[in-house]
Amino acid sequence: MIHMTRRSLSLVFLPLLQMLGQNAMSPEVQADRKVTFRVKAPNAQKVEVALEGQPRLAMAKGEGGVWTATTGVLAPDIYGYTFNIDGTGFVDPANGQLKTNALAVSSAVLVPGDKPMPWEHTAVPHGVVHHHFFESAIAGDKRDYYVYTPPGYNPKKTYPLMVLLHGFSDYADGWTTVGKANLIMDNLLAEGKVKPMIVLMTLGYGVPIDKLRTGIPRDQNLWQNNAAKYGETLFQEVLPSAEKLYKLPKKSTQRAIVGLSMGGGESLQIGLNRLDYFAWVGAMSAGGGTAKYEETFPKLGEADNSRLKLLWLACGKDDRLMENNRKFVGWLKSKNVKHTWVESEGAHTWLVWRRYLAEFAQQLRF
Repeated sequence: MIHMTRRSLSLVFLPLLQMLGQNAMSPEVQADRKVTFRVKAPNAQKVEVALEGQPRLAMAKGEGGVWTATTGVLAPDIYGYTFNIDGTGFVDPANGQLKTNALAVSSAVLVPGDKPMPWEHTAVPHGVVHHHFFESAIAGDKRDYYVYTPPGYNPKKTYPLMVLLHGFSDYADGWTTVGKANLIMDNLLAEGKVKPMIVLMTLGYGVPIDKLRTGIPRDQNLWQNNAAKYGETLFQEVLPSAEKLYKLPKKSTQRAIVGLSMGGGESLQIGLNRLDYFAWVGAMSAGGGTAKYEETFPKLGEADNSRLKLLWLACGKDDRLMENNRKFVGWLKSKNVKHTWVESEGAHTWLVWRRYLAEFAQQLRF
């Protein structure tokens, strides 16, 4: 289910129309983990590469109107990027790998490690990602969800469950298309670092997705309604649907919920208010919540430590949401709620969240 904004469509198709016939090779990943980008824009005055997690990189115009730039050595990861041509962003017309998003599409490039990183495709047994569709009476739209089943999946066997939530402006496929959650799980399983589990990835909005382009970021009441209604769709629509198709566990100790950014805030709001259902709760760069913790978590306290197997929170030191996350951690301390708090390098990007997923998954002692 891909719904693009007018701006997203321009990012994808205008370069193809304007640069049709260009044969510039891009991106070119070199053995030393430098990446060379090229784009043909003969009439442009200024061209830059906007690379995820990096300062903008100026490109130099060469023969045939082909602009070129080479990065420094990059850490192994998957980087989103766009070309900024005279102030307008474009995807790379020579690269079919896209980073999908409801607000802005970008291109993507894999910089491999000396040994494969958890999100790389490797020669290990692979699980299956199943795609399901339904009509939400609660949110009032048609939507989808994804389910990862591990290699060797036996439909007659009950597996632990991890509900994995995306961030604001992502689609339900964010954790597979961009986050590579299925490959991360495959590789961790092959190394014996996690147990086989089912991973449920839903569309994380409680209101029609079109509303996120207008009111949600600026309207705190809409934010709160979005999170509350999402919880209703999860428990009343998605989980009952998934339970008909997969043997999901009946015990809270076999169920986890974790998410990034908006999904991190949702995982806290849902998980910590439903410890009867989730004993494992995680949040990566949690956002979209409120500082009225006593109202959001009215019953949470020291007595809940007996029901919590793990409350795991993490945020990058350069993340714009770090201050809010530290405040929430401080409140947890004041309530004597046991938790694990991780501060890492990095900002509000997938470069951080893929690593967090690998780390969180290994904490799950189902």
